[in-house]
Amino acid sequence: VLRLAGGRSRCEGRVELEQEGTWGTVCDDGWDIPDADVVCRQLRCGHAVRAPGSAAFGRGHGPILRDEVGCEGHERHLWECPAATEHDCSHKEDAGVVCSEHQEWRLSGGRDGCAGRVEVFFRGTWSTVCDSTWYELEAAVLCRTLGCGNVLQRPSFAHTLPGKMLYQCGILQPSLAECHWTFNKSAPCHQSRAAGVICNGTGS
Repeated sequence: VLRLAGGRSRCEGRVELEQEGTWGTVCDDGWDIPDADVVCRQLRCGHAVRAPGSAAFGRGHGPILRDEVGCEGHERHLWECPAATEHDCSHKEDAGVVCSEHQEWRLSGGRDGCAGRVEVFFRGTWSTVCDSTWYELEAAVLCRTLGCGNVLQRPSFAHTLPGKMLYQCGILQPSLAECHWTFNKSAPCHQSRAAGVICNGTGS
C-alpha cells in the first residue's frame, strides 16, 4: 500500500509505504522522476512533475523502507523497482512527489493572498480559470480552501497564462478539485475572461 502525506492534495506529498502493518518512508538517494512517475501512476495521479527530496513535505516517522530506488518508470508498483532495503538515511532525506493531477490555487495581483486573479497549478504549469461558470459557489469554495473567509466580489481579468481551467461545483465542495472540471476545452471558455475573487479574509 502506498500513499502521499503532508501535501495539499492526495496527489502530492511525502512517499509512504506500508509493510507488515507499519507505515514508513523512502530515502531520497537516487530518487528521480522515473521513480516518482511510478508512484503517481500507482495512485492514479497522472505523471510526476517534480520529485523533491530532503523532506520537502516534512519528515516522516517509522522505518525507512527503501533506499537507492531505481525504477525505469514503466513499473506498475514501486515494490517492483530495484532498491536497497539497507540504508544510511534519516527522515531529513524523505522522498516526495508532485504529480500532474495535483491541483493548487493562488490569487495573484490583489492586495494580498485573499484577492486577485485565480490561478491553478495543474499538470506542471500555472493556468487561469474561465469566468463563464465562475459563480458565487465556485468562488466560495476557493475562498474557503485558501482560508480566506467568504466571497466579497468576483472581478474578471485577462487570460495571459498558457492553459484554461473551467470549474462547475453544484454544491459547496471542500475543494475545487472535487468539483466538475475541464482543462483546455475551448468551447465553454470561448469569449471568457479570467476569473478572479476578492474574499473578505486576509491572507499572507
